[in-house]
Amino acid sequence: MIERLKGERFIDVGNGKILLFLHGYKSQKESFIRQIGFFSKFYRVVAVDMRGFGKADQMPYPYALDDYANEIKNLLDLLGEQKVDVVAHSFGARVLVKLLSKGETRIDKIIFTGAAGLKPRRRLSHLLKRASFLLLKIFIPREKLTFLYSKDYQNLSEVERQSFKLVVNEHLDKEYKKINNRCLIIFGDKDRETPPCTAKKMNKYIKNSKLKFISNTGHFCFCQKPEEFNGAVFSFLLGG
Repeated sequence: MIERLKGERFIDVGNGKILLFLHGYKSQKESFIRQIGFFSKFYRVVAVDMRGFGKADQMPYPYALDDYANEIKNLLDLLGEQKVDVVAHSFGARVLVKLLSKGETRIDKIIFTGAAGLKPRRRLSHLLKRASFLLLKIFIPREKLTFLYSKDYQNLSEVERQSFKLVVNEHLDKEYKKINNRCLIIFGDKDRETPPCTAKKMNKYIKNSKLKFISNTGHFCFCQKPEEFNGAVFSFLLGG
């Protein structure tokens, strides 16, 4: 008999091989609700709210990727020594790649969607904003320059801000290149957070990967076109 994970931060439904879902930043496990309902017919689906998100406890200190990777390692320990397939969205992909870089061997097939962690090519608008910030902070106290921060950043607590900086400033290009798992990279072709060029670069970095774009969708392509996303993932998991 399966011993289910207990607690509001977990979803644990279905039977069979484990399919683990890792959510994006400022998101939660319920973002995958259309995937959980579908895949739990064929797999034991496990989704978790990572520390500081959803129904999980708040961070006791600013978490770096190492801390999040250790949390997922502890989760795998609870689940046992079996191999698991993983769907990782955005920030969740950062956590998974960090975990793999630490020598984790229980990960089997991987689906990266809207995956983050590569060093970005900065747009001119970002560079101009950064230059303005550096110039203005010479004359104006930093705390009065919040209008130059993104709205998402302004809404974070101080601990969350420090964690956010630790996470986004750690680039994982080298770690992505070392991935040997079979991977499906599936992005929205209108994604502005992790644009198509990011997906193409990942596809080049990961030698055993396939790339698919879902048309007219953005960073949450799995929410916008769940049937197409689920079908592509299911085919990949079955060996297609």
